[in-house]
Amino acid sequence: MDEEEIEKAVIAYLKKKGFKQTELAFQEEQQHHHHTTNSSVASQTDTDIAKQILSFSESENSPARYHDGYSKLRSWTYSSLDLYKHELLRVLYPVFIHCFMDLVAKGHIQEARNFFNSFREDHEMMHSRDLQKLEGVLSPSHLEEMEFAHSLRQSKVNIKICQYTYELLLQYLHKNQSIIVLGIINERINFQVSPGQPISISDDAEVVTLVGNSQDSVNQINQKEIHWGLLEDSLEERLEKSGALLSDSEKAEGESKEMDLEENKKRSSEGGKQGTSIKKMKKEKVVGATGKAARPEANTVAPRVKPELTLPVMSTEVEHSILEDLRNRVQLSSIALPSVSFYTFINTHNGLNCSSISHDGSMVAGGFSDSSLKVVWDMAKLGQQFSNSILQAENESAPSEHMAGANGGKKSYTLFQGHSGPVYSASFSPLGDFILSSSSDSTIRLWSTKLNANLVCYKGHNYPVWDVKFSPVGHYFASCSHDRTARIWSMDRLQPLRIMAGHLSDVDCVQWHANCNYIATGSSDKTVRLWDVQSGECIRIFIGHRSMIVSLAMSPDGRYMASGDEDGSIMIWDLSSGRYITPLMGHSSCVWSLDFSCEGSLLASGSADCTVKLWDVTTSTKVPKMDDNKSGNTNRLRLLKGLPTKSTPVYTLQFSRRNLLFAAGPLSKNIQ
Repeated sequence: MDEEEIEKAVIAYLKKKGFKQTELAFQEEQQHHHHTTNSSVASQTDTDIAKQILSFSESENSPARYHDGYSKLRSWTYSSLDLYKHELLRVLYPVFIHCFMDLVAKGHIQEARNFFNSFREDHEMMHSRDLQKLEGVLSPSHLEEMEFAHSLRQSKVNIKICQYTYELLLQYLHKNQSIIVLGIINERINFQVSPGQPISISDDAEVVTLVGNSQDSVNQINQKEIHWGLLEDSLEERLEKSGALLSDSEKAEGESKEMDLEENKKRSSEGGKQGTSIKKMKKEKVVGATGKAARPEANTVAPRVKPELTLPVMSTEVEHSILEDLRNRVQLSSIALPSVSFYTFINTHNGLNCSSISHDGSMVAGGFSDSSLKVVWDMAKLGQQFSNSILQAENESAPSEHMAGANGGKKSYTLFQGHSGPVYSASFSPLGDFILSSSSDSTIRLWSTKLNANLVCYKGHNYPVWDVKFSPVGHYFASCSHDRTARIWSMDRLQPLRIMAGHLSDVDCVQWHANCNYIATGSSDKTVRLWDVQSGECIRIFIGHRSMIVSLAMSPDGRYMASGDEDGSIMIWDLSSGRYITPLMGHSSCVWSLDFSCEGSLLASGSADCTVKLWDVTTSTKVPKMDDNKSGNTNRLRLLKGLPTKSTPVYTLQFSRRNLLFAAGPLSKNIQ
C-alpha cells in the first residue's frame, strides 16, 4: 500500500470539507515525519485503516452509499426493542434531512429527489411543514439561499436519549461500518445522554431540537434578567388600596340583597331556590373581588416594576369605568367557571380570515378576504332587537351584509375599506375607540370606531402582516410578518420604534406582556421568543413545539405564558426560567386563540376543532416547584370543561374585565 496515496486521499478529504487548520497541521506533521525517518522504515500503516480511508475517498461521491446507509439504519431502528425504539426513531429524521442535503450539495439532484421521496412518509406526520420547505431545494445554491436549510447545516441537532440507547446506536454504527451515517451523526447531532430509563417523548418537550440557536446559546439567552411583575400604580393596585373604603357600602348592599334573596327563596319552588342560590354565590364573589378574596392573593402578589415605555394619560372618566368593571369582576376557579358569550358569523362564504372582540364585548369586527374590515356589530343594539340573540339575514342575496333591524333591513355594521389585500388580523384598543387591521398588502391601518374612518396607514413591513396587537395600555401596538420580524409602533409615529429580528421563518403571532415591557412572538420555526421592548433584544427562547405557533397568551400577573400550535397542543411556560410547565393535549386541530381569566386561575382555548376548552391553571403551576424531575405526572394542567359548537371553528376568544368569556367564529358548512 503506497503511503503517498493515503496522504493524498486524506488531504483531499480535508480540503473538500474545509478543515483548513487540520490540513495545515497534517502537512506539517508529514513534513516533519519525512525529515526524521527513512523511506524504508517510514511507517507500518494498518492495512485495514488504509483500505477504509481509500475506499471512503473513492466512493464518497457515490449517492448509493447515502441510500444504503440510511436504509440499513432505518431497518435496524424499526426492528429494535420497543423500550428503546422511540428514542432511536428520533435519530432518523436529522440523518434523513442531512443525507438529502449532502446529496444536493454534491450535485446529485436526481438521486437526492429519489432518496427524499423514498423515505419522506416516515416523517410526514411529525415534520410535514419542514418537508414542504425542503422539497423546494433543487440545487446547491438553494441550501445557502433558504434560511431554514442554511440554519440546519450551520447548527447541530440536540437529541436527548438514555445511556443504553446511545451505546446501542454506537455499537450498530461501528459493527456495520456505516461511515456516511456515522459522519453525519458525528458532525450534525449533539446527544444529551441521561442515565436511567428511556425518556418518553411526552415527558420532555425538548427531546428533539431541530433549528435555531445551539443549546448553549439558548441557555445563555435564557439566563438574562427579566422583570415579569405588574406596573407600579396600576388600577388594580389602586382598587386594592381603596378596597377598605368601599367594603362597608358594598357590604350594606350585599346584606340588603341577601335579605331580598331570602324572601324570594321562601316563595320560590325548588328550581327557584337553586337559581337564587347561584345568584347569591355570584354576589359573594363580586363582593370578594375587593374584600376578602383579595387577601389570599396577597401571599402570591406579583412584584411591581417601572414602565420602560412612556404610558398614555388616562382620563378620569375612563378610570372610573374600568374601576367599576374591576369591582364587579366575578372571581373564577375550578368550581366557578365563566359564562360564555359566543358570536357566530353566518353566510361568510369562507371569506372571514379573522375576528376581534372589544374588551366589554359590545363590538365585534371581522377581517375578510375581499380586503374589507367590517366593523362594528353593536351587540347592545342587536340584543335589544333580537331577544333570542340569534342573528338572521334579511336579504338572501347579500345575507352577510344586511341584518334584520327595526328600520327594516338597515346595516348594523360599518364597512371599512382601504386595504388592497386580505385582512389577516384585527385588534381593538383597550377602550374600544380605535381598531387596527393588518393585511397581505404589508400595511397596518388604524381606524376610528367613533368617526368610522381610516386615520393612519403604517408602512414598514415588506411582506404580509400576519398579526397585530394593541398594548394593554393602548397607544402602542406590535405587529409581525412574513418578513421574519416583529415591530413595535406607536399611534403617533409612522415608522416603527423597534424591529425585532431573529426568527428563522414567518412570525405568525404576537402578544404583549402585562407590564408592556416585553412582547412575545410565535413563529413557523416552532419557537417562541420574548423580546425586551426598550432594547429590542431577545431575552428568552422557548423550544418545545413540534409545529408552527399560531396563538399566544400572557397571564395577568405576567409570570406565565401560554402558546398554542398548529397540531392542537398547548404549552404553559415560566417566563423567569424559560422552561415549560407541561403540555396540554386535548384539541385535535389548530389552537387559534388563547386567553387567561382576569385573576389567572383559568386558561381558555379556542380551536379549529370547533371547541372552547377551559383549563385549570392554579393547581398546575404549583407542581413543578415540588416535582422538577421529568418522571412526574405529564398532564398536570387539568381540563375542566370542553364546550363544543355545532359547526363553528373558534377564531378568537377573550375574557372581559368582569371575567365574562367572549368568543367568535364563522359558521362552517364544510365541518361535519
